[in-house]
Amino acid sequence: MPDERSNPHLSWWIATTGLSRGEIARRVAAKAKAQGHRQVAPDTTRVRRWMDGERPRPPVPALLAEVVSEAVGEPLTPGDLGLAATGPSLDTIQLPLLTETAAEALAGWTQMDLFMNRRDTLKLAVGAPLILAAERMLGGTAHALNRDTKGFDACTVAALEEVTAFFTKADSSKGGGLYRSAIVAQLTEVARRIQDGVPQSLRTRVFSATADLAALAGWVSHDCGRYPQAQRYWSYGTYAAGEAGRPDRGVEIVTRMSHQMIYLGHPQDALGLLRVAAKKAMMPVTKALVASQTGRVHAALGDERQAETHLGAADELLANGLGGPVPGWVAYFDAAEHAGARAVSARDLAALDRGRRLASAHFEDALRLRKPGFERVGAMDRVGLAAALFDEGEVERGAAAAHQALDDAARVDSTLVTSRLNTLLDAARPYRTATVDEVCTRAKDLGAARPTTVAA
Repeated sequence: MPDERSNPHLSWWIATTGLSRGEIARRVAAKAKAQGHRQVAPDTTRVRRWMDGERPRPPVPALLAEVVSEAVGEPLTPGDLGLAATGPSLDTIQLPLLTETAAEALAGWTQMDLFMNRRDTLKLAVGAPLILAAERMLGGTAHALNRDTKGFDACTVAALEEVTAFFTKADSSKGGGLYRSAIVAQLTEVARRIQDGVPQSLRTRVFSATADLAALAGWVSHDCGRYPQAQRYWSYGTYAAGEAGRPDRGVEIVTRMSHQMIYLGHPQDALGLLRVAAKKAMMPVTKALVASQTGRVHAALGDERQAETHLGAADELLANGLGGPVPGWVAYFDAAEHAGARAVSARDLAALDRGRRLASAHFEDALRLRKPGFERVGAMDRVGLAAALFDEGEVERGAAAAHQALDDAARVDSTLVTSRLNTLLDAARPYRTATVDEVCTRAKDLGAARPTTVAA
């Protein structure tokens, strides 16, 4: 175990460059001089002190990051070199591509989430920082430090896989509100164990299960209105998928990030994320998922032609059978899920007097195709169907569908479902009948019992 006062990250990266400490010092001095920092002139002894844990003052951390980045051919930050402020950097979704350091950042996020319990502590990443972080997580290669202790054995990995499967099933069926704290706490323990070391023989299984757990932690956090926390867990999930050697798993997680951007009203950011995902998707199912989601975003932007192009590409991939068995982490994406994407696309285009088919027909397709165990998304489909029928002037059918939708929604603990009630209320507003008034009263009562701050 390295001395706690040392900087093993900097030592590891300098060793990776193949350069001597004297050459590192010379390059830092040359770069400093070129940038006008004439007071920066380190020698071999100073570089050794940095490696031993001494923290240089700015601009040295940035200069070191530039020098090492150029030598290894990979963009690095001062944080990657262990030269950030003490403790993990929490106000970013960017992760250092170093196994134990990334796990340290994850532990910091989970601890802040669980123990500070503040929604405003972390900032939501949007725009270029979001897109660049996703691109780096999907395309980067992590490096592990050597540790003598081990945090996992075959039994603990099996237990992690089992508990993650349990929470995933519970979330799909009942919503994640009841389980979120437990899922995040489990992720805290995983982060601690990763810092203790992962045996090479178990590396793929450990990081595959961790990617699944982090993706789920992100989803339930999003479903509970904790959007910055969700981004950070998804960022780590994408990173862990790369550690496991499963980039398509990371692609699926990035589509979740894009879903959040649509939900929060940032469709251009959603498209940016999906463009990154499309470049990395290799499996037919992830290609279909990205295409379906991309079509849905173009519909939200009112571009019917682009929406149909991408939705049609997903149709074709689904019709061809997705190339065989589908991994469990993306098994939710099927004809029913794609029909749901077509439904909301048709709804958005109809609001702009565009589109070729009624949204209600697509929602009915989705409900007919849904498999057992997906009660939350089924409730969202039913709310969407009721709203679509009202929009299409089918008042009596809309009211009947709405009552069934509200019955389903009451059984699920999900702000995503609750926020969909706003679309139902908006669609029902033009109609002033006793039946519709009863629907609106029930919807408002349910929304008040389970408040949400964002409309879907």
